[in-house]
Amino acid sequence: MGLPALEFSDCYLDSPQFRERLKSHELELDKTNKFIKELIKDGKALVQALKSLSTAKRKFADSLNEFKFQCIGDAETDDEICIGELKFTLSFPRCLLTNSLLTADNTDRFEARKKYDKETEKYCAVLEKHLSLSAKKKESHLHEADNQVDNVRQHFYEVSLEYVFKVQEVQERKMFDFVEPLLAFLQGLFTYYHHGYELAKDFNHFKTDLTISIQNTRNRFESTRSEVESLMRKMKENPHEHKSVSQHTMEGYLFVQEKRSFVSTWVKYYCTYHREPKRVTMVLFDPKSGGKTGEEDSFTLKSCTRRKTDSIEKRFCFDVEALDRTGVITMQALSEEDRRLWMEAMDGREPVGLAQLDVIGFNVMKKFIHAVETRGIDDQGLYRIVGVSSRVQKLLGLAMDPKTCADVELENSEWEIKTITSAIKHYLRVLPGPLMTYQYQRSFIKAAKLDNQEARVTEVHALVHRLPEKNRQMLELLMKHLATVASHHHQNLMTIANLGVVFGPTLLRPQEETVAAIMDIKFQNIVVEILIEHHEKVRENRGALSAGPPHGILCWIWRNHLLHQLLFKLSFKLFIENC
Repeated sequence: MGLPALEFSDCYLDSPQFRERLKSHELELDKTNKFIKELIKDGKALVQALKSLSTAKRKFADSLNEFKFQCIGDAETDDEICIGELKFTLSFPRCLLTNSLLTADNTDRFEARKKYDKETEKYCAVLEKHLSLSAKKKESHLHEADNQVDNVRQHFYEVSLEYVFKVQEVQERKMFDFVEPLLAFLQGLFTYYHHGYELAKDFNHFKTDLTISIQNTRNRFESTRSEVESLMRKMKENPHEHKSVSQHTMEGYLFVQEKRSFVSTWVKYYCTYHREPKRVTMVLFDPKSGGKTGEEDSFTLKSCTRRKTDSIEKRFCFDVEALDRTGVITMQALSEEDRRLWMEAMDGREPVGLAQLDVIGFNVMKKFIHAVETRGIDDQGLYRIVGVSSRVQKLLGLAMDPKTCADVELENSEWEIKTITSAIKHYLRVLPGPLMTYQYQRSFIKAAKLDNQEARVTEVHALVHRLPEKNRQMLELLMKHLATVASHHHQNLMTIANLGVVFGPTLLRPQEETVAAIMDIKFQNIVVEILIEHHEKVRENRGALSAGPPHGILCWIWRNHLLHQLLFKLSFKLFIENC
C-alpha cells in the first residue's frame, strides 16, 4: 500500500487523522531525503575510492536495493514499479568516474514546514485567546475580535493548503528528479569502463524502459500538478463549496469544561457525532505537543441544550447530557455558526422556558406584532433586514422571562424594528417543532403541488384545522399580521411572495436537511402565500372544514367528495371552452 492522498478539503477540518496522514508524508520525505544524501555520499566515495572500487560499488548497490519509493495512493503504475525496482548489482572494474550524480534539495519543503508549524502555533494561540474573551465585553470589541480570528484562521488555512501542495509535489517529483540524474550517472559510469560497451549493451534494455517510464511519470506529474493547483485555487476562493464528505454527522474541535483540583479548565478535544446511534466520541488533541492524540472517550447522547449567554462567561457554549454517565458536560464551539451546526446535528433545543407555545409565548408575539404594526409597518425590507444577533437574543430573553417581561418597552427607540422582527422569526425557529408540525409537513407540500388553485386553498385550509389548537391560534395570529404587512407593500416593498420566501422555511422546516427538502422550499413558500392571501377564510371556514371527518373511511369519503367537486368544475370549464 502506498501513502494516503492528502485532500485539500481536510485542511479546513484539520482533524487528528489528517495530521497523521500529513505526518506519514513528512516521514516518507525525510526518509527519501536521508536516502538521497546517503546515496550521494556513497556515490562520491565510489568516485574517489579507486583502490577500493569493488567495496564501494557493492555498498552503493546495496543502498539502492534496500530502498523502495513510496507512491501516493493505494496502487502503483507500471512506470512507478519500474522506477521503484531500480537495482545496481553489476560488478565494475577500477576506473575514474565523472561526478554526474546530482544533489536533491528539499529546502523549499522545510521552509514551508517551518511556516506551517509557525502558523499552527499562532492560530492556536489566537483562537484560545479569542475563545477566552468574556461575552460581557462590548459588541464592537467582540465583532472586531471575531474578524481578527477569522483573518488568522483564513491565513492558516491558506498556509496549510500550500504546505500540503508542496509535500505532495516533492513526493511526486522525486520519481524523476532523483532517478533521472542517477540514470545519467550510471550511463556515464558504464560508458567510461574499459568494457563499457558490453555492459552498456546489457543495460540498454533497462535504460530504455526506465527512460520511457521517467518521461511518462513526468508527463503525468505535469498534468496532475496543474489540476491539483487549480483545485487549490478553487479551495482558496470558495472553501465552503468544497467541504469533504464525512462519514460522521458532525465533527470538529470543541473545548470541554473540566474541573480539576477545584478549578475549571477548558480542554480541547476533537469530537465526532453519529446521529443514528447518538454516539459522541472525543479525542484529546494538542497541536503544541506535536499533534499527539489522547485516549478516545465516548458516550451516548441524551440531550443537547443551548447555554444562555448570561449563565456563563464563555461564548458559543452548549450543554449535553449522556445516558451512560451522570452530570452535564459543557462544551464550547469555535463560533456561533459552529454551535448552530452542532446543535442541529444533535437535535439541540433552547433553554427551558424559551420559545414555547404557552401564555408567555402568545403575549410576547402579540406585543412584538403590535410594536411592528405601530412603529415600522412602512419600513422598507421589513422582515428581510436582519438585526444584530446579540441584541435579538437579549430582547427575546428579556421578553420571555417572567421576571423582566414587564420592563421591556418596545415603544422605546432602544429596540430597532429589525431587532423586533428578527426576534419574531427567531422565536418561530427555536420552537420545539415547526409551527405547522412535522406530522403535516408532507401534506402541506403535497397540497401546494396541486394544479388547481382553488383545490390548493381548500386542502391547505383543511390541513390548518387539523393542527393542534395552540399551533393554529399562533398561525392565525401571524398570518393576520403578515397580511397587514403585505397590504403596505407599496411602502415596505414586502409583497406576499416576499413574505412567503422569508417565513416558508421557518414555518415548514424539515426534520432533516436533505436535497429533497431543499427542492421543496419553493412549495413551502407557496403554502405561506396561500395562508397570507386567504387568511380571513381560515376563520370563516373553521366550522365547515373542521366538521370534515379526519380519520378512517370517513376521511376517504370526505377527500373523494372534494375530488368529485374539483373534477366537476374542470369538466364544466372544458365544456364551456369547447362550446
